[in-house]
Amino acid sequence: MATFLYKLGRFAFRRRAFVALMWVALLTLAGVGAATAPAPGTTSFSIPGVEAQKAFDLLEQRFPGASADGATGRIVFKAPEGQKMTDAANRAAVDKAVKSLSDGSEVVSVADPFTTHAVSKDETVAYTSVRYDAPGMELKDATRNALEKAADDARSAGLTVDVGGDALQAGAEPGAVGEIVGLALAAVVLVVTLGSLVAAGLPLLTAIIGVGIGVSTITALAKALDLGDTTSTLALMIGLAVGIDYALFIVSRYRGELAEGRSREEAVGRATGTAGSAVVFAGLTVVIALAGLAVVNVPMLTKMGLAAAGTVVVAVLIALTMIPAMLGFAGGKVRATGEKRRSRGGVAEASAPSGPATATAEPSGQAGSSGPAKPGLGVRWASFVIRRPAAVLVLGVIGLGAIAVPAAELELGLPDDGSQPTSTTQRRAYDLLSDGFGPGFNGPLMIVVDAQKSDDPQAAATSVTDGIKGLKDVVTVTPAAFNKAGDTATITVIPDSKPSSTQTEDLVHAIRDQGAEVRSDTGAQVLVTGTTAMNIDFSQKLNDALIPYLGLVVGLAFLLLIVVFRSILVPLKAALGFLLSVLAALGAVVAVFQWGWLGGLIGVEETGPIMSMMPIFMVGVVFGLAMDYEVFLVTRMREAYVHGESPSQAVVTGFRHSAKVVAAAAIIMMAVFGGFISSSESMIKMIGFGLAIAVFFDAFLVRMAIVPAVLALLGKKAWWLPKWLDRALPNVDVEGEGLKALDRAADAEGADPDDDRELVRA
Repeated sequence: MATFLYKLGRFAFRRRAFVALMWVALLTLAGVGAATAPAPGTTSFSIPGVEAQKAFDLLEQRFPGASADGATGRIVFKAPEGQKMTDAANRAAVDKAVKSLSDGSEVVSVADPFTTHAVSKDETVAYTSVRYDAPGMELKDATRNALEKAADDARSAGLTVDVGGDALQAGAEPGAVGEIVGLALAAVVLVVTLGSLVAAGLPLLTAIIGVGIGVSTITALAKALDLGDTTSTLALMIGLAVGIDYALFIVSRYRGELAEGRSREEAVGRATGTAGSAVVFAGLTVVIALAGLAVVNVPMLTKMGLAAAGTVVVAVLIALTMIPAMLGFAGGKVRATGEKRRSRGGVAEASAPSGPATATAEPSGQAGSSGPAKPGLGVRWASFVIRRPAAVLVLGVIGLGAIAVPAAELELGLPDDGSQPTSTTQRRAYDLLSDGFGPGFNGPLMIVVDAQKSDDPQAAATSVTDGIKGLKDVVTVTPAAFNKAGDTATITVIPDSKPSSTQTEDLVHAIRDQGAEVRSDTGAQVLVTGTTAMNIDFSQKLNDALIPYLGLVVGLAFLLLIVVFRSILVPLKAALGFLLSVLAALGAVVAVFQWGWLGGLIGVEETGPIMSMMPIFMVGVVFGLAMDYEVFLVTRMREAYVHGESPSQAVVTGFRHSAKVVAAAAIIMMAVFGGFISSSESMIKMIGFGLAIAVFFDAFLVRMAIVPAVLALLGKKAWWLPKWLDRALPNVDVEGEGLKALDRAADAEGADPDDDRELVRA
């Protein structure tokens, strides 16, 4: 692996114009495809196998043309203070709005609140429901405008009017300001870490190109593959973070190779062969974690995972090819590690170390000054951990364990209008409806009675209706409405609690339990559906899939890390450390978004259940990123150990070479993810916060503290591998042992190791 990547890096360095033009051409092609592609629609939110989805499918068959998955709009009217909605002027304003909406080309039906009894008991609030024949994000602009105009006309008549439902649904837009701030912070960290604007600009440039290719490709294929806006948001988030980090590791290693006296071409080859090997395996763990989302069997989630995984693949390929090419263009503008300090200390560049044998700790003070060099912060920290491994391990585990405690109270759900900011019309409509009719009116349940195998469909529907009326937490049960064939009926149930509450979830389960009795008595099948029931089923499906998904992803990555580190205990320690960090991150998410602790600091206006996808996203994405840090940090330790250092000294060497860069990479990832916290979409805000805090826990507490403590306690046992397994595993040579063989061969032949004519011929 190292030898192949070494040759690839040198090829990209020599043929830099060709490599750069190739990537620019791919970016242009993807951009043209995105610009000329048809506008994407909404992602089909289907969940194969769950009851709510079966009911939707049944409705499509038995009620043709009913558009069960069509959008709904709900206009909520409130009378001025001291008036009622039944007053003549107010009623006329509502009638005008209903009539204007009925003329829409995509409108299936509009309910008159005065004939459907959609007026509150105190007659101060009324609502009209509009059903459309297309999903929310596929509605025409004219249809949305008509809905907003009807609301504006009613407002001009003196009413308080707000609009809810998914008819005004917009794509998830990350906070643009937050993204810019995140990228700006990433740029500052890169400048501090790499020492120059040019060196810092390379990771940013290549990451943006990689994300541009990935997101543009997703946009170009969105219509054909039914990809939603959230798909590109996740790809953007992950692609930016790993793209910057992967490039950072290679550029940093390149500067280190220059400091050892190598030529620029040779330094590029060595950096690509060593750090590039770590990039490949780190990228593989992320790809495994994201592609593994397919095991959940939710098409939307599968597409999101595969799209983000594809963007990661692009980031890896760009790091291995375009970074070496850009380093070739940069020339002397990217300098060796410590060169600026040596120059300031009065030491000429010619006095820099001239060979690989001088790979010693980089002094934190000025070179050329008298006295011993002061070790860097990473070395001092690693030395402290090695002296007190048990204390560091216990404190780290207890600290993360305490933060993880709130995760035991995790409640899952999906965001609804009640989780929107109070400044939105959807949230105001939600609150008006709750005040006038009760919170359950925001999440009605639809009961589908399949009486095709029943001797008396009417009696079966009546039995279902009567049974539901006797359940707790039920406000209203509408009479059964049959299809033309008379074999299928729908019943609407209004709960007494809000859609995302545990009481509503309990009611759904109670109706289903009662439906089993109805089926045994009458032969009719009872199915519960609607948006609320679909959200409940979705949450349960994700919850059930979490353990199999965790086993698959961790298992595959565990095998991959055994190959990389040629150890059993190091991959096991990596997996256990990940579990600790992800549990702590979930605990923090629960504390902020469910309990409301410090929520005001990041704009959390409404607490509630945690988004159903959050745990599985945390497991997938954080696991991939955690293994990034594990690979980058521990491969340097493994490299030092293989080359003859003691286990404790290898830990210090790993920190000497990698701690600063890993810390910078983590801060960059936190900055990129943190930029999405400013999004107005609660789902994007939660994902951004969860990933940012998880990266902090994993990089700075697990990888920087717990990992060296465990390795210090294990000693040589950490690198133990059964001999039979060692012989069976392929040698991927992440440590770059093959490159040392090239040196030895070149020395034996008296050749210049920088002269690689065979590479040119290849």
